[in-house]
Formats: sequence, C-alpha cells, structure tokens
Amino acid sequence: MANVTIKIPAKNTESVFKNMRGAHVALRVPDYEQTKNWYIEKLDFRLLHEWPFGDLQLAYLAPANDDNFWIELLAGGNPEPKANYADLNESLHPSGYHHICMDVKSVDETLAELSKRGVTILGEPFDLPVIGKRLGFFSDLWGNVIELAEIIPN
Repeated sequence: MANVTIKIPAKNTESVFKNMRGAHVALRVPDYEQTKNWYIEKLDFRLLHEWPFGDLQLAYLAPANDDNFWIELLAGGNPEPKANYADLNESLHPSGYHHICMDVKSVDETLAELSKRGVTILGEPFDLPVIGKRLGFFSDLWGNVIELAEIIPN
C-alpha cells in the first residue's frame, strides 16, 4: 500500500465559527507538583502559567519549541483514578478521550529518549500508510496516552 498524504479541504472562511482555533487539552490529575515536574523533566515542557481555582491547582504547560499547543493541568481534590495501560491495544476499549498527539521528526529517536528517561512506552512503533505516518505511543505517570506521529516520506 502506498503512503497517503492527507488532502486538507479549503478553509471555510464563511463559517460563523471561522475564529475557532485549537488551544489546549486539559488533564485532570491527582497530584499537581508530581505531574508538573513529570512533564517538565520527562518531556522538556515549559511552565507557562500556574494559578489556584478553588481547591484545585492549575497550570498551562507547552512543548519545548511550540507556543501553539498547551496542556492544562487540573490538579488536586480527589479525582477518580483511571486505568493505567501498559499496552496500547488494551487502552482502545473504553469510550471517551483516548490520547493527544505530538508531531515529531523521528518517532523512533523520540521513543528511545523517552525510554532512557523512564517513560512508559506502549508497544512498538508502527507505520500506518493509510495516513502517511509512523506512530508511537507512551503514557504519562497517570496513564494519559500520548501519541507521537512522524510523516513517512513518499
């Protein structure tokens, strides 16, 4: 099967929602400092801003070299625990939020570095020619799944 380049349709500049843009994804986590430090130490994320909200502690984090995608931490209180998967296939069974995705130059090199840093890798990376990408998955310390995507050259 040949690698596919996804053809993105023209923007809908007439939409009443034409100003809508992606901004961040929020992760509900039980421990603020532990989570903040994990993203900073394991993924080299930058701390952009932090603030309290009621009995919660919140923060915006961003990747080392990207100002357009943020993760918001919602920490504290007593959130219900979620399953922490060691296998990607197991993680595909529950409905709802599954993962966030980060584009990288090399999935294999990124996973190798994450492994050196003690990050839980979810299976082996694989090519998915139908979308023209090589993919790899890992999880944070609370089981939130993160996908890595690399464009497969044609």
